[in-house]
Amino acid sequence: MPHRFDFLVLGGGVAGLSLALQAARHGTVAVLTKRDRHEGNTAYAQGGIASVLSPTDTFEEHIQDTLEAGAGLNHLDAVEVTVREGPERIRELVTLGADFNRRATGEFDLTREGGHSQRRIIHSGDITGREVQRALLDACDAQPNIAFFQNTSAIDLILDRRAGPGVSNRCLGVYALTAEGRIERFLGKVTVLATGGAGKVYLYTSNPDVATGDGVAMAYRAGAAVANMEFYQFHPTCLYHPEAKSFLISEALRGEGGKLRLRNGQQFMDRYHRMGELAPRDVVARAIDAELKRTGDDSVFLDMTHLGRAFIMERFPNIYATCKAFNIDMAVQPIPVVPAAHYMCGGVVTDLYGRTNVPGLYAIGEVAHTGLHGANRLASNSLLEGLVFGHRAAAICAEEIRTLSSLKEEPPAWDEGSAVASDESVVVTHNWDEIRRLMWNYVGIVRTDKRLMRARRRLELLREEIRDYYWRFKVTRDVIELRNICEVASLIVDCASRRKESRGLHFTLDYTNTDDHHWKQDTVVRREL
Repeated sequence: MPHRFDFLVLGGGVAGLSLALQAARHGTVAVLTKRDRHEGNTAYAQGGIASVLSPTDTFEEHIQDTLEAGAGLNHLDAVEVTVREGPERIRELVTLGADFNRRATGEFDLTREGGHSQRRIIHSGDITGREVQRALLDACDAQPNIAFFQNTSAIDLILDRRAGPGVSNRCLGVYALTAEGRIERFLGKVTVLATGGAGKVYLYTSNPDVATGDGVAMAYRAGAAVANMEFYQFHPTCLYHPEAKSFLISEALRGEGGKLRLRNGQQFMDRYHRMGELAPRDVVARAIDAELKRTGDDSVFLDMTHLGRAFIMERFPNIYATCKAFNIDMAVQPIPVVPAAHYMCGGVVTDLYGRTNVPGLYAIGEVAHTGLHGANRLASNSLLEGLVFGHRAAAICAEEIRTLSSLKEEPPAWDEGSAVASDESVVVTHNWDEIRRLMWNYVGIVRTDKRLMRARRRLELLREEIRDYYWRFKVTRDVIELRNICEVASLIVDCASRRKESRGLHFTLDYTNTDDHHWKQDTVVRREL
């Protein structure tokens, strides 16, 4: 028998938990998480949440900073909604028990990051995401209507195929591989994708292992519109160390005065942007990439030594302790850093309430394309987006489920056919590695038409290999993730190949100028079913 709920939420980060908490007032909620419910991009968010919380700041300034970072592709309505509703969502978080740093006066200790004209980043030390997630999980645990299913990997969306040709099929839920190894049906009156990003599509990333683009891939296969996948943000500063896996060095370090230097100690950011180290992330990442290619060095260095040990240990305790564990004392020596894939600015196209073009299917948070980020995300707008759109989608979902009747017929159970257990797991490992390497080398910070063409040809072959493997052998989590990163990689290449200009996070040597006349528009792709 299938699992039935009013609201089915895929993902346990800030967006999914925010929605679940609101939705629990209106019906039963299932939250599916691919690993432990604490594991996801939200938990690794260091910097903070951008919002207008100071009397010297204004909504208009936050809006303008977001638009400037987004290089002309932001949707103004999405930016205004996010910025103006942000302070109330943060006040709700505080009411739930989230603990943010404050000054002796009791006011929030606001910091500044790249692209911001004001100090408006609320933070909890350098583990803000972890604190936000803790508060939301505690609140969800107090709601009897919310059930968590951990270590449960969604495979594909279940669509109502009875609608017939030419009619959009309603999403009824998902097939998912459970912790016990069974493939079961999870049905919801509404299904919400809150699956986060896809950093693992690249060889070097700040993201945890769960970030394999599952939501985008499943939605695309179901006929949902996807947009702007060419805009993948590379965080300028991840720790460069052979034993450090995906450890982010927060932009807040530069916000507090950190300086980027070459191996010889020379600063370089002033040559690339008037804001120096506080330039938008796309500018800083390209600058570091250019300097590494020019010098042949393995990394650049982020220098915090002039700020003093006491300040560093108090403001960045987690980063300090992690660096120290790798024998880097950031109080007396610069931190070696390199860019790494960080944030997906495109995604599943939605309206201002998270609705996609597939009936019954919503998308919120990093998996969604609301138009907020445009061609480049402004630092610390991501947790804010999850809070705002989790709240907005919950309200409209609650209205929708009141108008729906229960299904008269159950969707069919998963059919394994003649699939057998695989004895060729090396195929999965090899293809996974090849996709990530070719994306890093051909579809990274700087692109060309020739590199994109090479990537496209190889991805087409890999998709055929993976499709054959998927249907011949029993489904495992590794196969699910491999299939999805290949799908997402292909979408990134497709969108990047269409955009014949350089804008924001998409920089191509073949079209180095920004062309507003032809390309001030989203790159939208959709699979025809």
